[in-house]
Amino acid sequence: MAEVYNWQIGREMEYPYPEARPERQWGAVFDLNKCIACQTCSLSCKTTWTNNEGQEHMFWNNVETKPYGSYPLQWDVEILDRLGVQEWGSDGVYEGKTIFEARDFDWESMAIDDDPETMHSEGIEGFRPADEDWAQPNLGEDEPAGQEFESDTHIDEDHHPTWFFYLPRVCNHCTFAACAGGCPVQAIYKRQEDGIVLLDEDSCQSFQECVRACPYGKSIYNPVEMNSQKCVGCYPKVEQGKVPQCFENCLGKIRMHGWVNQPQNANTSAPVDYMVHEAEVALPLYPQLGLEPNVYYIPPINVPTDYLEQMFGPRAERAQETYRKARRGDEEYRKLRGVLHLMGSTEWRIEEFEVTDEEAIGYDKDGRTVARVPMEEPQYERDRFDGQHDAYRLDIT
Repeated sequence: MAEVYNWQIGREMEYPYPEARPERQWGAVFDLNKCIACQTCSLSCKTTWTNNEGQEHMFWNNVETKPYGSYPLQWDVEILDRLGVQEWGSDGVYEGKTIFEARDFDWESMAIDDDPETMHSEGIEGFRPADEDWAQPNLGEDEPAGQEFESDTHIDEDHHPTWFFYLPRVCNHCTFAACAGGCPVQAIYKRQEDGIVLLDEDSCQSFQECVRACPYGKSIYNPVEMNSQKCVGCYPKVEQGKVPQCFENCLGKIRMHGWVNQPQNANTSAPVDYMVHEAEVALPLYPQLGLEPNVYYIPPINVPTDYLEQMFGPRAERAQETYRKARRGDEEYRKLRGVLHLMGSTEWRIEEFEVTDEEAIGYDKDGRTVARVPMEEPQYERDRFDGQHDAYRLDIT
């Protein structure tokens, strides 16, 4: 077992292979305050990638309602229960064990002729969902949590007493991918040019160790093809400088695709790096698992902080407050507000951005302008009484 540095948990950790970061890393930011669970992302992915026989149960992109929804069933509850209590130090360093450390497995003692399925199942903490666990991707949809209150209660707290939020999920194309670490035949690999995690179906031997090892439930077995399949990051579009299919079709404009770097190499004129490293408003999902996922989420501001901290780590409350300040128009956060406006504004990947007095502008890798959005939406006021139609308007702006 190699020692690798995971900046999301602030320390070195164990991983089956030596650290080998790609030239660039596919990354994304999702704004959970804007997701309306319309499932347009899920259907655009479904009709593009998982419409073949044996894929009926597959949603490489799904949207689940938290805290009770999950696909596959109880994927997060199961892995968190297996890890046990997860403590973060006051310095932001994770003091618990990752899924690669939880079993105290002696990787160096493995014999070359050990049974590969047994070998890998012992090394990484995980579980294989049952067939029926994939059957209800909308389980728990719109089910709220929290305390009861009267219908005429005036809510003036930061957090609503009753709450839920939508969590859209794709493969995180993790830096330390558990699916790759768990595969006995090394059929899963990260592309050096963009960090996208792909599965070579011709090399797959149906051990399903990737299904068991991925704590996010994003490697799925196809019983007809008799191999595992997963989100491919829409790499044909990424190679053309475009955003993935689920990003382009998002009606809520909650998604931003780009490259993400380690903190010391961050390019803060690039939107993903800016939101992750400078504004620090976008956080990884369950960083304590140890995979260094490359999809980041802006936490919802209507949700209790203690729930969000176990999901996104100890910086969740600060990210909420930063988002509130940008949302209400604080001048200090104008740059953040600008990049939030750019989300979903173009089918092209925005690699650089700037915010002027009037607008936010996005540029592609060649410096071409691919998006312009106003910082303030223009408003027009109409007469309340329309003499032509002899009618009064209720909405005049």
